[in-house]
Amino acid sequence: MTSPDQLLVAASFALPDPPATDRFRLEPLGPQHNVADHAAWTSSIAHIRANPDFAGRSWPPPGGMTLEANLDDLRQHAEDFDRRVGFTYTVLSVPGDEVIGCVYVYGSRQEPGVTDVRSWVRADHASLDAEVYLVVSDWLARDWPFERVAYAPR
Repeated sequence: MTSPDQLLVAASFALPDPPATDRFRLEPLGPQHNVADHAAWTSSIAHIRANPDFAGRSWPPPGGMTLEANLDDLRQHAEDFDRRVGFTYTVLSVPGDEVIGCVYVYGSRQEPGVTDVRSWVRADHASLDAEVYLVVSDWLARDWPFERVAYAPR
């Protein structure tokens, strides 16, 4: 089991630039995304729960959560990013910079040496799900030092 305090990458590892396409780009998720992130996932709870990465999980909560609770989550993701124990990226539309999804990269709590990756896109951008999966999968394989990645195919 991976400890939540275990580094996902060495402190000396230079974090790669997040990918960008002509339809979306990734950037580290932070408190500045709170309102748009909250609106994105709360508008798509059923769609996200049907995603292979989130089926059978407790997130997103069926009744949503307050904007303040979401802000607490975003602060935790930003802290995890700074501490290098997990990396969460918001998916932004191109053009427009609308929050349209999220990508989570964390060490598996069940399998040592495995990096768990999950992603979602808003229901109104469902056509991007497979493209996000392919771009993120390629980026992780090419630019990150992970030996084994668990990320449900699309």
